[in-house]
Order: sequence, then structure tokens, then C-alpha cells
Amino acid sequence: MKVYNTLSRKKEEFVPLEEGKVSMYVCGPTVYNLIHIGNARPMIVFDTVRRYMEHKGYEVNYVSNFTDVDDKIIKKANEEGTDASVISERYIAECKKDMEALNVKPATTHPKATCEIDGMIDMINTLIDKGHAYAAEDGTVYFKTRSFAEYGKLSHKNLDDLRSGERSLLVSGEDQKHDPLDFVLWKPKKEGEPFWTAPWCEGRPGWHIECSVMSKKYLGDEIDIHAGGEDLIFPHHENEIAQSEAANGKPFAKYWMHNGFLNIDNKKMSKSLGNFFTVRDISEKYDLQVLRFFMLSAHYRSPLNFSAELMEAAKNGLDRIVTSVSNLNFLMESADEREMSETEAQLITEAKGFVDKFDEAMDDDFNTADAVSAIFELVKFANTHADAASGRAFLQALKEEIVMLSDICGLIVERKQEMLDEEIEVLIQERQEARKAKNFARADEIRNILTDKGIILEDTREGVKWKRA
Repeated sequence: MKVYNTLSRKKEEFVPLEEGKVSMYVCGPTVYNLIHIGNARPMIVFDTVRRYMEHKGYEVNYVSNFTDVDDKIIKKANEEGTDASVISERYIAECKKDMEALNVKPATTHPKATCEIDGMIDMINTLIDKGHAYAAEDGTVYFKTRSFAEYGKLSHKNLDDLRSGERSLLVSGEDQKHDPLDFVLWKPKKEGEPFWTAPWCEGRPGWHIECSVMSKKYLGDEIDIHAGGEDLIFPHHENEIAQSEAANGKPFAKYWMHNGFLNIDNKKMSKSLGNFFTVRDISEKYDLQVLRFFMLSAHYRSPLNFSAELMEAAKNGLDRIVTSVSNLNFLMESADEREMSETEAQLITEAKGFVDKFDEAMDDDFNTADAVSAIFELVKFANTHADAASGRAFLQALKEEIVMLSDICGLIVERKQEMLDEEIEVLIQERQEARKAKNFARADEIRNILTDKGIILEDTREGVKWKRA
């Protein structure tokens, strides 16, 4: 298995720190509003990485945090006249609903920043004791960026170049800094903000220290994979490395993985441009399985363009897989209970070749685009070779292969059959009788009635199939 490591800027053979186990930390959202589709991409991508690791037999300890104290959360709380915790808890709950709808598995641990303050204070103290941090007169604690000789190794930025123009490291109160590139570990409280008591002042942590502490607590000083969006490489992940390695004296993460940006109609997503979409917005138009399928249609490191046309293509693509599985289930209802024939056994062996193609794609830095193509090839193979003469064991084996590969991608392709209510069952039976009596006007009328009720009929050689619109 090869993984592209942002740290080395090349694909590397994946070798975990502990055989058979994978420790993985993925930066989660700041919970001040409903998550948007940009938030959804890393959730879906790294959930799929986790699923494939588990498919390969690894025991994955997957940690993804919630940042539940932040300027945006505090601003929203003040606007609503409530506590920041009310806002964060509300949107953590909403985020979990969206994750479930996207079929993103819950993390092994979902730590919250506000529950880890003591650990942050301890790490800051360690950094001060080791000469990597200092407290200013007002109680602000800064990390001494130049004290960490390898600063910039992830983003491949030069410190001197940063000093001349990089604004993302600069904060208010920079006149207190020993160096303009030093960044905040702890900041004093302001009126109307939540705060905690620390040796330097009453206040709250800087953003970067949170993940260093939570990763250490739940995964250890050194981990296998640290992941997140490309926008986090600098300064967030760069600062995490500096803090963690300066405090712990060990490499922080062996592999760094970052997903590419998501654009809307080839433009950056922005509320001011009117092209800002939450996951909840998309759920009003599409099953969120379609959004997941769309996200996996490109390699995770590639930029991904979101548009109505591409979502329709994703919907049609997912429908092809769902329909194939539904067809196999339908054929199994009347199939013979017999062992596979020699020809069927040979066909199943041939079908496993598509599974191998899927694995090859995923082993090459989790190339979900090629993996999905392998699923399509398997679906086409199943559609070609499955018919009313097939045995149940053969049909079941084909279905299991499609469902297994889809499940690794987090795609639910076997829909739970919903029972038709009595009225619809009667109408379907009446339509069958009308057709036998060559009363085609009544048969068409019943089809239209069922369509209005969200039931689509399909007349096949094997009988009448139906599905919900």
C-alpha cells in the first residue's frame, strides 16, 4: 500500500508503527454552524481510508476532534445571548446527524477541545520549561518558532520568507513577541468570552495547541497518520508539528495526508458569491449518498469541482450500482437453490478480478476514482451474466462482491425493501389483471396513479419490478 506523504512530497510504502494497528488523527470542524460541503470532503475521504484499512485487516484507532471554543462560536453565542457551549453542543449534534446521513462512521473518539484544557496547560508548561515558549506581561503565551529548527518542513516554507510577508502567523499583540513569527499558545480572556484558569492568566488556548494535545492523549506521542484539508497544511499542521515534537521529543506523525480543495462551478465557495452550500442544503435535493459518491469520483488530492451537472452524473452513476443489486435480489427470489455450475464458478473467479482491480486502485494512495471504475466494471459484468436461469448461489456471490466493494467506499447500495401498503398492492394486482384482459387504458391509468404515489413500475420478462422514485 502506497500513501502520498505531504511531508516528503512523494508516495511511500505504508508501514504502521505497530504491526496490524493504525493510529489516525483527522482534524474535525469548528462547530458554530451547520457543516458545509467543504467540511464533508475530508470526512468522507478519510472515513473511506479508514474503511479500506479495516478491510485490509488493520485495527484502526480513529480520532477526530470538535473545536468547540473559537471566535466564531463566541460571536454567534453573543448574537443569540447565550453561552458558547450551547452553540457548540447544538452544532455538534447537527454535525453528527449529517455524518450519519453521509454514512461516515463515528470516530473511535470524538474529543472536544473544552474537555482537554488541563492537557493543553500541561503541554504549554512543558514547552516553557524546555525553552520553546514564553509568557508575555499580559499572560499571553507564545511558541518560539525559531526554537524549532525544522519549522517549515511540512509546508516547505522558509522562515525568512515568512517573516517578510506571511500574515497568517501574525496576531494582535505582536509587539509583545520576541519574533513576529511566534504564535499563540494561550491568550487572556476578553469580556463576554469563556475562560479557564492557567498559571499565566485566565484565558483560553490558541487553536493549534488543541490537536497536539488531543492526538497525544488518545493516540500517543507518535502516530501513523495525521490528516485534514489542504488548507490546514500551513499554519495549523506546521504549528502542530512544532509544538508536539518540541514537547514530546519524538516525530509527531509518520504520514501526513491532505485532501484537495472543493470549488463550486470552478469558483471558491463563498457566501458573498452566493455559492455556499451546507450538507443540509444538498440533502434537500439529493440523497446524501449521492454527495458521498460524487466526492469519491475524484482522487482525494485533486481539486474537485461541484456543480449541478456533476451531481446529476453522480446520481445516475450510483443508481446504476443500486439498480444492479436490486436486480440481483429480484432474480434470487425465484432462482433455483442449487450449487454453482462449473460455468458459474468460473464466472465468479473472473468477477474476483474486478475486486483485485479495486484493491490495486486503493493500494495506490487510495485512488477512489479508479476504485469506483472497478465497481462499475463488476456491475456491468453482473448485468451481463445474471439472468432468470442463474442459480441463487451464483447471484448471491455476485451481489456480495458488489456490496462489499461499495461498503468499503461507504456507499449503501442495497436499499431496505419497503412494504407496499394494501392499497398499492391491490392496484398492482388490478393492473396485472387489466393487462391480461387487454384493458390497456385501465392499466396505464393505474401506472399513473402509482407514479403519483412515488412508485415506479418496470415490466420485465421475470415479472413486475417496482422501486420508489
